[in-house]
Amino acid sequence: MHDLTGFQRDILYVIAGLEEPHGLAVKAELDDYYEQEINHGRLYPNLDDIVDKGLLKKGELDKRTNVYTVTQRGQREIEARREWENQHLDTVDSGTA
Repeated sequence: MHDLTGFQRDILYVIAGLEEPHGLAVKAELDDYYEQEINHGRLYPNLDDIVDKGLLKKGELDKRTNVYTVTQRGQREIEARREWENQHLDTVDSGTA
């Protein structure tokens, strides 16, 4: 996960949380989070990069729609990131930071 951009990490998290994560559903979630429209020219190359890194699998929902799923490696990376975040946030929460 250390070689992902923050935007790519957000994409991975969104896909992990969606029931049927196709491109437009991912885009809608990111539009809401970033409070601005994410253009296709930014989203789809980043999706392809994450697929190439082995964290997502790309399949076909129908002839025009791709669906994305988090791979086992992707899930392990998410879990490792969450543990790392919790470790650092626990320090903040306990007032020792």
